[in-house]
Amino acid sequence: MTRGQELDVLNRRQCLDRLAQVRVGRLVFTEDALPAIQPVNFRLWHDDVVIRVAGGPKLEAATTNQVVAFEADELDADLHNGWSVTVVGQAEPITGIDDLVEVAGTFIEPWVQGRREHFIRIRTDRVTGREFRQDAGPQYKP
Repeated sequence: MTRGQELDVLNRRQCLDRLAQVRVGRLVFTEDALPAIQPVNFRLWHDDVVIRVAGGPKLEAATTNQVVAFEADELDADLHNGWSVTVVGQAEPITGIDDLVEVAGTFIEPWVQGRREHFIRIRTDRVTGREFRQDAGPQYKP
């Protein structure tokens, strides 16, 4: 008999706290009427997810206020534990001067070369998360 995994459902605050611990997630959006998913580096800003882009389909999703999904996680395959958080919300470009100054001053540098002059905010309208951990219960001993 093996040890089981316990699954805890995370509340909104726990989900946002987990997102604040990592810097890379996956953005799910629509590109040419098909689902697309891309890894992105991000930051939380006023409890919303913010990414920095050059343009293209991610910016188009924001300028048309599409509903997108975002997922980030931290999983340990050896220890069989970790967490996963999913955000579903409306994407929108950040255009206010004060907001742009605030996010640009504290935002991480892009991982890829080229200019990334646009910031996209993903509203955390719906946030769900789960945490997987080892069950500390009794173990089978032969």
